[in-house]
Amino acid sequence: MGIIFQKTVFLLAFTVVNGGLSFSQNLELYTEKSYKRVFVDTDNFGASYLDILENTYPEVRQDSIRFSMLNDLAYYWHTRNLSKAMDFTKIGLRLTANGKNKLWEGRFQVTEAAILLRMEKLDEAEKILKSAMTKVQEQDLPHLYTQLGYVYERRGILGKAADYALEALKVGEKLSDKRAIAMAYSDLSNLFWKQEKYDAGLEYGLKSLALYEERGINDLDYDFTLFVVASNYLSLEEHEKALNYLRHSITIGERYGFYNNLSDAYIVMLEVYANLNELEEAEKAGINALKYAELLDNNFMVMRSWLSLGKVKNLQGHYSLAIDHLKQSITTATDNFGDAFHLSMAYEALGRAYAGNHQYKEAYRAFAQYDTLKETVFTAEADNRISLLRTEFEVADKENKIRSQEVFISKQQTTQKLIIVITGLLFLLLLLAYKTIQNKFKVNKILKKQNEEKEFLLKEIHHRVKNNLEIVSSLLSLQAARIDNVDILSAMNESQHRVQSMGLIHQKLYTGENLAAVEMKSYFLKLGEYIIDAYGASDLVELNADMKPLELEVDMAIPVGLIVNELFTNSLKYAFPDGRKGKITISLKEVGSKLRLDVIDNGIGKPLEVQNNGTGFGTQLIELLTKQLDGKILLNVNKGTAISIQFQLTKAA
Repeated sequence: MGIIFQKTVFLLAFTVVNGGLSFSQNLELYTEKSYKRVFVDTDNFGASYLDILENTYPEVRQDSIRFSMLNDLAYYWHTRNLSKAMDFTKIGLRLTANGKNKLWEGRFQVTEAAILLRMEKLDEAEKILKSAMTKVQEQDLPHLYTQLGYVYERRGILGKAADYALEALKVGEKLSDKRAIAMAYSDLSNLFWKQEKYDAGLEYGLKSLALYEERGINDLDYDFTLFVVASNYLSLEEHEKALNYLRHSITIGERYGFYNNLSDAYIVMLEVYANLNELEEAEKAGINALKYAELLDNNFMVMRSWLSLGKVKNLQGHYSLAIDHLKQSITTATDNFGDAFHLSMAYEALGRAYAGNHQYKEAYRAFAQYDTLKETVFTAEADNRISLLRTEFEVADKENKIRSQEVFISKQQTTQKLIIVITGLLFLLLLLAYKTIQNKFKVNKILKKQNEEKEFLLKEIHHRVKNNLEIVSSLLSLQAARIDNVDILSAMNESQHRVQSMGLIHQKLYTGENLAAVEMKSYFLKLGEYIIDAYGASDLVELNADMKPLELEVDMAIPVGLIVNELFTNSLKYAFPDGRKGKITISLKEVGSKLRLDVIDNGIGKPLEVQNNGTGFGTQLIELLTKQLDGKILLNVNKGTAISIQFQLTKAA
């Protein structure tokens, strides 16, 4: 945070002395060679510099410099005056069309699309961006993909927005363009935040800021990333850190007139102060957010500003004013607003305001609209796509590191071979001996590398299987949330536990040292803790694993794990009724050439075959799995329930 504080102080100081630079800037721009691209070559300029650009560009003879000046003016003004920005863009499009300069025509189209996005003309922006895609160079594509991602983000199609962030990242990495990589990380941070994956959002946001600060240019995207990082810190309830990043964002925004970012930052600042119960400061922040949104004439930001003010009024208990503000927010959105994410938040806040004002019928309607809109944004497909994208990024990062290491190793080997050749010319006899040793070393190195690669691939496979099982478990949980029938709901929950028991096996495999076997004691403890927590019995039931560490091959570990899951679930369901406290002991031991599994509870005692109004599937599953293991079940219900299963031992490799 020391770096951020220093930058903030520097910007404030620079604003004071900036007036003295105007004259020197004017002299510099009389020559084309002295022109510096705004937010690319420099961020050290004031309003007078822009005036000089506007007055000078018609006199510049070289097309590329003249077009660059115009594009700078258009892109700069699109953060504070959309009409003026569009005027510069239209001039650029006309000049490039007359000069048949397709490259710069495409670049002006990207700028035009960015302006249209702020005007809420999403369809028109998308059409223009796709037209520009065939005209610009590869180095322009990350910025173009970023704008396309914004189109889909505004429509609430977060999975598609993430796809474009990935495309921007791929091009940025190919070209070693740190700014493009930083933009992609920033977009990912924002998308993870919207999907409520705040730790991932913070991780990519901080990576983005590190790259921007390495560039040393305070531009629009750096300012936006400060706001995104603050949003993730807010969601993680680290309020002071959120405020620090917001203050830095606001300092930059006020320095350069980034009205859109200023409105964003004040909206988040409002929520920080609201969480700290500083409601007067929160309301001031909301008023500032609305001021900058109206200065930009951006309905998207105006809508969100009214939404934030409505939330504050809810917290203050001024429900009538909250209803007025939130209605204004929804009215500003209009029917073709496109952003279901923020619109859903507006309806949720409106429902709370109506409920607080005792208008329950209206509250019900608002909450129903909130539910409908939320389902269009937080879909399982979008969640899974973004999760898979994160995995792809991490795997790609590992692959890049592996390739870098391979290049380094290759260079080392080349150097070694040269030394060997030179030495061999002088010492022929020693060379023969050296060659023999080197060949053996290479073979061992190749074998070692192959083993490491196979181990990595096996771990990755188990990791993917575990992730897929977690997705299945999540889907079962989502389905269960919509089921009212108690019996069906119970069956769904039990199925979810079975899937989780298998997922834990694969987790143990890829996190352990032995990829072919599972250490059962720690697995039983983790499985037991999960089931106890699922049944809300953490304070009632004690779990004990009376056994030494023991490894089983995965083919045996999975059925044993499923058996223990069923027996443990039966004990929790039937052994301790009416809040009775108890203890469950699990043991897996070698007895001669056999393996004995004991699951014992000190509950009321319940025979395995009693159905207890269940489906009987659990009992049938235990019997089938026991037969699969060529085992035998022994049951004792004298004092609690003690179930012992013996089966043939298969040693782990």
